[in-house]
Amino acid sequence: MKTNWQTLTEPTLLLDTRIAKRNLQRMAEKAKRAGVVLNPHFKTHQSAEIGEWFRAAGISRISVSSLLMAEYFAGHGWNDITVLFPVNVRDLSRIKRLSASVSLTLNVISLGSARFLVEEVMQPVNLIVEVEAGYGRTGISVNDGDKIEKLLHYLQQQNRHRFYGFYIHAGHTYDVAGPEEVAEIHLQTLAALGQLKGRWMADFTELKIDMGDTPGCSIMEGFSGIHAIHPGNFIFYDLTQGAVGACEISDIAVCMACPVVAKEESRNEIVVHGGAVHFSKDWLTTAGDSGTQMIFGRPVQLSADRWGAPIPGGFVRKLSQEHGIIRLGREAFEEIQVGDLIGVLPVHSCLTADCMGKYLTEEGELLNMMPWRNRA
Repeated sequence: MKTNWQTLTEPTLLLDTRIAKRNLQRMAEKAKRAGVVLNPHFKTHQSAEIGEWFRAAGISRISVSSLLMAEYFAGHGWNDITVLFPVNVRDLSRIKRLSASVSLTLNVISLGSARFLVEEVMQPVNLIVEVEAGYGRTGISVNDGDKIEKLLHYLQQQNRHRFYGFYIHAGHTYDVAGPEEVAEIHLQTLAALGQLKGRWMADFTELKIDMGDTPGCSIMEGFSGIHAIHPGNFIFYDLTQGAVGACEISDIAVCMACPVVAKEESRNEIVVHGGAVHFSKDWLTTAGDSGTQMIFGRPVQLSADRWGAPIPGGFVRKLSQEHGIIRLGREAFEEIQVGDLIGVLPVHSCLTADCMGKYLTEEGELLNMMPWRNRA
């Protein structure tokens, strides 16, 4: 039976499947136009049920952020899985189980981890080498030719595991001011990957080049020389993606329903049940009336099965563990009463989803994520 979202009594992560499936279709069509494989990152939704939407769209290869997540999706019928987080050598037993049951691709960023896999894992796996060109998180710098050469020389000498190629996540596209800067980073990334391909293609004739950041994959059309793209956040999007121009606000597919528990007249602020344990504490910095301000979400009005555009001038000013403080214009403040339910668009949908562990759709269906007991 269809659920009326307005009947909810506690913080609930709402999912508009109409928007999410539209986002999926758009990205699948873009990949097809560009002639690249869409190997989506499932760390955003972490749901076997949502994963079936991808399967219905013709997706056969997926990416995840941990061996634990790989095991979860392998248990739901996915048999070509890339773990994009650097290989965790302490979890040898899970690597062995997965390598025996699925086509497993592991991310190696050091000679030490490569040697470990060659010496300890007998079942062949694919090895992808992560490089970085400005993000500064993980991966071997594209400028560190000696380190790349030593690693690839070692992979060339062994015959147990197959060298897949290079992967780069240009995560610094999340921190820019708009599409033009995303495009600049995207072109720099393609150039860096092209240089690597040119250097190593003769030694590894089947070498592939992969990339994946949602802003770049959403905004750009050209993926010259790329075999596969690995975006994840595009299925839901969020305020961060909207801020860099990767999506419209109407493309955001998740929203937190929060009960209004108090009003603060002197500040035009309402207090909602919806805090850091529900959203995380990711924020955006925007220009406000009194200078730069941090926002932790944007309030929207909820109806029975959808939400509207952000309330003009409204923003989540502060989050504590369970409390959210939302500042509003005077007119909106007067309209909202204690006991009402208000929606909040998240700054970062991946972390918000991870905090909540499940979704409630517009049809009243409850979609679960990886079981909580397995997500420590």
